[in-house]
Order: sequence, then C-alpha cells, then structure tokens
Amino acid sequence: MKRVMSAFSRAFLATALAAASLGAMTAGGAAADAVRVGKAQGVVWAFLPVDIGIKHGLFAKEGIEASISNLAGDAKVQQALAADSIDFGLGGGPGMAFAAKGAPAIAVAAFAGAPRDLCVYVGADSPFRSVADLKGKTVTVSTQGSLTDWMAMRLAMAEGWGKDGVRRLALGATEARIAALRAHQIDADLDGTEVGFLLEQKGEARILVGMDKFVPDFITHVVFARKELVANNPGLVRRFLKGFFAAIAFMKAHKDDTDALAESALNETPEVASKIYDYETPMLLMDGTFDPKAIGVLKQSFVEMGTLDKTPTDSQLFATKFVPVKP
Repeated sequence: MKRVMSAFSRAFLATALAAASLGAMTAGGAAADAVRVGKAQGVVWAFLPVDIGIKHGLFAKEGIEASISNLAGDAKVQQALAADSIDFGLGGGPGMAFAAKGAPAIAVAAFAGAPRDLCVYVGADSPFRSVADLKGKTVTVSTQGSLTDWMAMRLAMAEGWGKDGVRRLALGATEARIAALRAHQIDADLDGTEVGFLLEQKGEARILVGMDKFVPDFITHVVFARKELVANNPGLVRRFLKGFFAAIAFMKAHKDDTDALAESALNETPEVASKIYDYETPMLLMDGTFDPKAIGVLKQSFVEMGTLDKTPTDSQLFATKFVPVKP
C-alpha cells in the first residue's frame, strides 16, 4: 500500500507541476511568438531598442522571442518585408513612401525625431572644412530613395545648390562606404553619427555637420510591419511595440546599461558609446505617435525626390491604431 501511494503521489506531483508550468506559460498572455526584426543598418545606435528589449527580457515579457537581421539600407528592409523574410523593420521615415506605392508593409510607430543620428563626415586628411566645400562633390548614401539619400539632397537644396548640388552615390552598408572613403574614391559619407564619432576617435575622419540642422522637424526612424500582420494579428503588433517602447524607456533611464550594450552590439568604445548616448538620446520618442508637422515635411520629401507623383494621405503612409504606445 505504501508503495502504491508513493507511485500515486509521484504521478500526482508530475501532473501538478505540468499544470503549473502551463499556467505560467499562459499567465503572461500567449506562448512566445517568434518575431523577425530587420534593421536598415546594423551600426545605427537608434536601432538599439531591439537589442535592449531582447537582453533585458522586455519582449519576453510580452510573449515574444525576437531575432535580428542587419540589412543594407531602407530598400533592403522593404524587400525583406515584401519577401516575408522579416515581420518588423526598423528604417527611415522616407521609407513610408513605399507603402503609398503599394508595398506590403506600413509604418506602425515613429520612434526617432530630428536626425541627430545622421551626419556628414570626410576623411581626416580631406581638404574640406565646411559644408560649402561639398558643392558638386560625391557623397555616399545607403540606397536610392533612402533616408540618407533624401538627406543629402536636402542638404544641397538648403545650401541653394539645387537637389543635384551634390552627387549622391548609393553604396549600401556602412562598411563599403568607409572603405571607399579610406581609398579616397569618394569625397564624403552621409551616415550614422556614431560612425563619425568612432572614425574621429581613430583619427580617420572629421564630422562636418549634423543633419538635424537641416530638418529639425522630422521623423527619422519608424517601425514597419507587414500589412498582413497588421490585419491578421494586430495583438502581436501591439505586444511588439509595447516591448520596443519599454526598451526606449529603459534606455533613457539606464545610461550605463545602454552604453555597455552599445559597446558589445555595435563595437563602440566606452568613450564613443557615452558620447553617442548623450547626443542621440533626446531624439528617441516615447510613445510612437506621428507628429503632424514632421509628417508634412516627409510628404514634401516624397514629391521632391520624385518618389511619389503627388502628396499622399496619412492612411497611405502609416497606421494610427497602435499609437500612442503605453509600455
């Protein structure tokens, strides 16, 4: 009898533990969903909320298991979304024009304002000392129609040179552009401020100007989601955004932890990581809302770039049902 009761007790205990485990899995909502996230550039500090969210369990808290792919520009993000290779994309505001042209993805939240994370830098031995020296020169960007492409055109127009006042050359990922600069094949690169800081520290480059000077009212970065996902699983979109903006709140409150992850994830030195944090954190938005004035600037940019024939409506560019996000 004692032996029978012991076996029964073990069976009961195993059943109880399994039930408890199942309860724990469902207590926080759905079981973990695998979510694929693509970054327009792997070295962009403003895209760090995904890394933060993974490391500190902020996506896990929402029942999400996120993985990251580093891509070579906004166009690559849109291609990956169209191919169903990723579920969410982190890219530039100008990428919203793809939705108006019928792309299968749409912006669901804005997360960075004025472009403090973009700058123009030249080689350390370059004769160029000011923006005025760039007239007619070759400036590299990521891809045609990308955020950096539009910014280079905006700079030329602001200087009174016309939209083709600098020669814009699309070379894809940051590494290719740095290589071209080192080989003196180009005159300047328009890229992440963090890249400029790091190259300055190495004595390889000098930052000429930050791009927030030219577009103070802007939406630099947005979260894109596949339209199919927005239509069929809006709850997953909400949970992803909740984790993402919880990560931004964490970053703003924890400089040391953010700097440490920037050093490991982005290969930054402690000095550069600290400098970037202080300079770029103010541009991060807290709730995903699309600022109307900044949207107006973006709409103007689509026509200026020839990306769209006419000014699009808000609903063609972004979805508002997910914002404001409340982590």
